Amino acid sequence: MSVLPTLLDPATLAATGATAYTAVLAVVALTSVLAAAPDRRRDARATLTILMGRRPPR
Repeated sequence: MSVLPTLLDPATLAATGATAYTAVLAVVALTSVLAAAPDRRRDARATLTILMGRRPPR
């Protein structure tokens, strides 16, 4: 019996994608808080804004 059809199931792919996206958001959020260099924190916040689909603050 092959495992491939189970891995290509739409629900499994959606769950994997959501988990990966959440992990990326967590890493970028931590970087925006914990980075030592101000430029790096600013870049991480800008990236987080893009990933969250929000407008940047004015």
